[in-house]
Amino acid sequence: MEKYNEGLERQRSKRKRVARMKKFIVTTIVAFMLLTLCVMTFLCIEVISLQRQVDVLSAKVNGVEDVADVKEMVDDSYLDSIYTVDNSNNMAEEGDVPRVYLTFDDGPSDNTNEILDILDDYNVKATFFVCGKDLELYGDMYKRIVDDGHTIGMHSFSHNFGEIYQSKEAFDDDYNKIHDLILNTTGVDTHLYRFPGGSSNTVSTTPMSVFINDLNEKGTVYYDWNVVSGDATSQAFTSDQLVDNVMNDVVQYKTSVVLLHDASNKDATIECLPKLIEALQASGAMILPITDETTVIQHVNVVQ
Repeated sequence: MEKYNEGLERQRSKRKRVARMKKFIVTTIVAFMLLTLCVMTFLCIEVISLQRQVDVLSAKVNGVEDVADVKEMVDDSYLDSIYTVDNSNNMAEEGDVPRVYLTFDDGPSDNTNEILDILDDYNVKATFFVCGKDLELYGDMYKRIVDDGHTIGMHSFSHNFGEIYQSKEAFDDDYNKIHDLILNTTGVDTHLYRFPGGSSNTVSTTPMSVFINDLNEKGTVYYDWNVVSGDATSQAFTSDQLVDNVMNDVVQYKTSVVLLHDASNKDATIECLPKLIEALQASGAMILPITDETTVIQHVNVVQ
C-alpha cells in the first residue's frame, strides 16, 4: 500500500510538471505572438509616418513651401505618362555650349536685394517668378528686378495650393491678381508663369490639365525646371552641396532651367550664388534670362 501511494504521488508530481511545462510553452507562444503583433503594429505606424514625411519632402522639393495649406495629397502622376514632354532634343552633345537659366521662385523677400546685388556684381541676368507681397515692403523690389534687366514672371499671387488649385475659377482669380500686380508695379505685361509645385505636382485636387489648358488659352507660357539645386528644403544642403547639385546636372542638357528660391530663410542660396555663378562661368556655360527665344522646359504639356 505504501509503494502504491508512492507511485501515485510520483504520477501526480509528473503530471504537475507536465502541466507546468505545457503552461510555460503556451504562455511563451502567446507572449511571442503578442510581441510580434506589437512589433508589426509599430512598424506599420512607422511606415505610414515615413511615407507622410516622404510626401512632404517630395512636395517641398517640387516647390511647396507650406504644406499646411494643402488639404489633400492627390496622385496625378498619371499625367507624366500621358503628356510627358519629349526632351530628347535637349540632351547635351559634344561641342555644345550649355545655356543655363537661373530662376528664383517665391520672392520678393528680405533676400531679394542681396540676390540682385550678387547678380549685378557678376553682370548676370536671371529670371524671377514672383508672388503677391505687401507693396509697402516689397514694391521697390518688383521694380528693381525689372530695372536691373532681369525677367519677371508669375508664380501665383497667394502661393496657397488649397486655394489656387481648387478650381479653374479660383486659378483665374489668382492669376489675374499676380498679373495685374506685376503690370501695375513694373509696367511689364508678363506672360510667363511657373506653377507652384510645377506642372507635374501631386498636390492639386483638380487635374493639372485644367490649368495647363487655361494658360494655353491665355497665350501664357509656363516654365518648369530640369535642374534642382535642392534649396527648397531649408538647411537640407550646404551651399557647396547646392552648387554640386546644379553642376552635376547642367552638363546633361543644352538648356538647363535651374530651380532656386528667393525666400527669407534661404541663406544657403545666398551663400552658394557667387560660387555657382563662378563655377558655371568657368565651365563655359552661358547664363541667361528667360526670353521668348528660350527653349521651353516643361514637365507635362496638355493640348486640347
